[in-house]
Amino acid sequence: MTINNQFQKVVVIGHQNPDTDSVCAAIAYADLKNRTDGPAYEARRAGNLNRETAFVLERFGFKPPRLCTDVYPKVRNVDYRHIAGISPSTSIHEAWEIMKEASIDTLAITDEEQSLLGIITMQDIAVSNMDVFDDTILSKTCTSIKNLLTTLSGTLVVGSSEGSVDPRGRVLIGTSSPDVLENTLQPGDIVILSNRYESQLCAIEMGVSMLIVCRDAPVTRSIQHVAAEHNVTIISVPYDTYAACKLISQCPPVSSCMQTEEIIKFSLLTTVENAVSVMAKVRHRYFPILDEDGKYCGMLSRRNVMRMEKRKVILVDHNEETQAVEGFDQANILEIVDHHRIGSLQTTGPVFFRNQPLGSTCSIITQMYEEQDLTLEPAMAGLLLSAILSDTLALTSPTTTPLDRVLARKLADIAQVDMDSYADEMFAAAENLEGRSGMDIVTQDFKMFTCGEIRFGVSQAYFLTDNNMETARALAAESMRQLRLEQNLEDIFVLLTDIRRSSSFVLCDGNRASSVLADAFPSGTISAGVIPTGENIDEDSPLPVDVAPLPPQLLEGVVSRKKQFLPRIMETYQLL
Repeated sequence: MTINNQFQKVVVIGHQNPDTDSVCAAIAYADLKNRTDGPAYEARRAGNLNRETAFVLERFGFKPPRLCTDVYPKVRNVDYRHIAGISPSTSIHEAWEIMKEASIDTLAITDEEQSLLGIITMQDIAVSNMDVFDDTILSKTCTSIKNLLTTLSGTLVVGSSEGSVDPRGRVLIGTSSPDVLENTLQPGDIVILSNRYESQLCAIEMGVSMLIVCRDAPVTRSIQHVAAEHNVTIISVPYDTYAACKLISQCPPVSSCMQTEEIIKFSLLTTVENAVSVMAKVRHRYFPILDEDGKYCGMLSRRNVMRMEKRKVILVDHNEETQAVEGFDQANILEIVDHHRIGSLQTTGPVFFRNQPLGSTCSIITQMYEEQDLTLEPAMAGLLLSAILSDTLALTSPTTTPLDRVLARKLADIAQVDMDSYADEMFAAAENLEGRSGMDIVTQDFKMFTCGEIRFGVSQAYFLTDNNMETARALAAESMRQLRLEQNLEDIFVLLTDIRRSSSFVLCDGNRASSVLADAFPSGTISAGVIPTGENIDEDSPLPVDVAPLPPQLLEGVVSRKKQFLPRIMETYQLL
C-alpha cells in the first residue's frame, strides 16, 4: 500500500479563447520558471488554438500545450491510497488481515484486469462472522482448499491443495466416540478432530471428504494410507479445536459477502467538490477510484480530501475573472504576468503580480529572460517574437512601445527571421477562412468584460485582404447574436481589423450595443450607420434569415481593442 504522492506541476496558463500571445507566453514563462526554479512548471491552454497560433507553433517546432478546461481540484490531485485490489477468491480472514495492516476499513475486489467487481468492508466481515450456526458455509461458498490451508496455517498431509471443498460438506466437530460419529457423519462432511485414531478411521470409513487434525497431532501412516484410498483430504493445523472452529468461518472467499450493487466510486477526473458532496451522504470512509480507462487504481477517504493541496496556477496575459480558466477561484494562484488593465480577478493571498503597459505579455517575459541572464534559443526567440508581432499588429498598433520594437528586433536576430516578411506569413495563416464558420471567427479572440452589473463581450479578428474581410463580415454577422445568448451577455461587439488600412469594422448586437457604440465613437469617427441587430428583437426568436445585415461601422485608425476600443466602451457604460 502506498500513498499517491504524484508530483503536481504548476500550471502556467493564459485566458480562455487563447490567442498567440496567451499561448506563447504560457510556453515561454513555463520554460523560464523551469530553468530558474526547477522542472515544476507546465504550459497549458484554456481553449482551442486559432490558425495563427497553430502556424507559429509549427513554424518554430513547438507542440501545442495540453488542453486544460478547468483547474478545479480533482481526485487525481489528492494524496489517495494506492492499495491493491484483492481477488474475489481471497479468504475473509486474509482480507481482515490486510485491513488491519493497512489501517483501512474497505477493500476493492478486482479481477485480473483490475476491473472493479465489488467492495468489502469491516462491517461486511463482522456480519458474515455472526452467522455461526450455518455448518454448510464452506460448501455454499465453494471455499478453496488453499483458503483453508492459509487461514488455518495448515499443512497438507493427504490430498491436493487444488480445488474446493466437497459441495455436500458440513463442518462438524468429531470429538465424540466412534459409535456416536457413525450416527452423525454423512458423506462429504468436513470433520475437525484430534489425534484419536479410532475417530479418524471411523470418519474416513463414513465417507467424509476432509479431516482437520488439531494441535499438529501426528497422523499415522496407516490412516494416511486409508485416507488416500478413500480420497479423503487430511490437513494438520496448529490450533486447538476451539480456535480451529473460530477460524473455519473466516475461510470462505470474500465473494461470498462482498457488495456488488450501487457501489459508490469516483474517477480520477471527479472534482473534489462533487466527491465531498457524495461522501457526506454515506457512513463508510473509503471509496474506490477508477482511472481514465475505468480500472481500479486506489482508495479515497475523507481524510485524504482534507489534506488536499490546491492546484498551483500561474496566469499569463489576463487578470479578468471572466477570462480565466474555470475553477481559478479554487486554485492557488502563485503569479500573474500581464499587460492589460487591472481587472476583477481576486486572490486569497498576496501573489507576484507583474503588469507593464507594453504591447505584449511576451515583451514582459522577454525582459525577464534578460533579467535572469538566460540565453534564448532561436526557436524560443521566434515564439516570443511571434506573440509581440501578433499583439502589436507587426508593431503598428498604438499599444506598441519603443521597448516592444527594441525587443522585437533582438528576437528577430536571434530567431534569424525577416520580421516584415514573417509577419505577413503569420497574418496570412491567421485569416485563412477555408472551412471556417461564423462562430469560429467570433470566438477566435473573444473576451468577456464586466462594468458594474453589465457583462459584455468583445471579439477581434485581423485581415490583410478585402475578400477575406468581406467573407468574415458576413459570417460574423450570422453568429455573434448566438454567441451573445450562449454567454448570457448584455451586448457583444465584433472588431474585424484591416491591418493594412489600420482600421476596424465593428459589428454589434445587444440591448444597448448600438447606442453605446455610437456614444463611444461620436460623429466624425464612424463612417457608416449603426447596426441595431439586437434592439427590439425578441431574444427567444431567431434573426430573420431573409434580411441582409446592415453595413458595419468603420472606425478609422482603431486597431487596438485594449487601448483604443475598450476604454471608450467602458467609459460609456459607466455613464449609463
